Amino acid sequence: MLKRIVQLFIIVAGGTIGYLYVPDLIGLLDFSSGNWIESPYVGLILGAIILFLLSFWAVDYIVDFFRLVEERLVKAPVADLLFGSLGVIIGLVIAFLVNIPLQDIQIQVVSQVIPIFLTVLMGYLGFQVGFKRRDEFLGLLTLAKKEKDNKKSDEDLTESDVPKVKILDTSVIIDGRIADICQTCFLEGTVIIPQFVLEELQHIADSSDVLKRNRGRRGLDVLNRMQKDIPVNVEIYEGDFEEIQEVDSKLVKLAKVINGIVVTNDFNLNKVCEFQNVQVLNINDLANAVKPVVLPGEELTVQVIKDGKEQKQGVAYLDDGTMIVVEEGKDYIGKTIEVLITSVLQTSAGRMIFAKPKLLEKAL
Repeated sequence: MLKRIVQLFIIVAGGTIGYLYVPDLIGLLDFSSGNWIESPYVGLILGAIILFLLSFWAVDYIVDFFRLVEERLVKAPVADLLFGSLGVIIGLVIAFLVNIPLQDIQIQVVSQVIPIFLTVLMGYLGFQVGFKRRDEFLGLLTLAKKEKDNKKSDEDLTESDVPKVKILDTSVIIDGRIADICQTCFLEGTVIIPQFVLEELQHIADSSDVLKRNRGRRGLDVLNRMQKDIPVNVEIYEGDFEEIQEVDSKLVKLAKVINGIVVTNDFNLNKVCEFQNVQVLNINDLANAVKPVVLPGEELTVQVIKDGKEQKQGVAYLDDGTMIVVEEGKDYIGKTIEVLITSVLQTSAGRMIFAKPKLLEKAL
């Protein structure tokens, strides 16, 4: 198909050349055979026939050249073609603008030959610049797109994209594990210590009861450690809700007002927050999640410490403080025995394991 198109183009080009120049050529040769031979239509036919005959020799070379160009263009990267084409277009536009004033010059070489030369030259230079500097142009486009995306992301940044503040209650401060959690950077965002929680801690630290006083002082030490030694932003909330008496109720109210998250290990406060649709993080839930998994049917070696609530029950503890209720374990108080786990109960209040002595299992 390409070969036929090339032949047709050659015939049309030959007819055009014959139509324009053969009559003048015949006039120069001064043929006296008649005026009919100087007709442009005769030149059209002669030019078409001559180039058609030449096409049998040249058409294969032309077709091969076009196919080579097509193959190169198909294999070329899209970026090369794009920037090369843009360079050609810009070069031709510049050549057109430069050639406009040259058309007014009466010298034939300047008005006709130089514009052709400039057009070819500017087209070639435009292609070379666009092709060889494509990486720099791509870099500029990528940089512009990145800056645009960054600007858009900054404009689209909303409160939902920022980590919510964490509001600590008294129990989780006294517990002390919150400082270790913040030290490991598992807790994101600002940590809020309400003023009414500080007052409660101070009241506990000033208590006449030694146990309460030690707990309060421990809580204050934890806060000082978080503020000085731990890479977390700790802020004091100075506000108060005087119409509310209970500290836990104030915490829930504050979380609603500032859209924060209550951090606690109080089981009851956890339930109140869930009931009032306030997001809550329970330290006990986190501790239970990272405890070693114990499954029914596994064996453990424990020391029975005391008797349980129910008759003949014994109570033991794991190293992490998990309570194990040993059925028929009252007779083993003060002894280290092997037990077989029967069930595991895990809640926000903690984890409880039920077991029975392995010796009793063997006896059955």
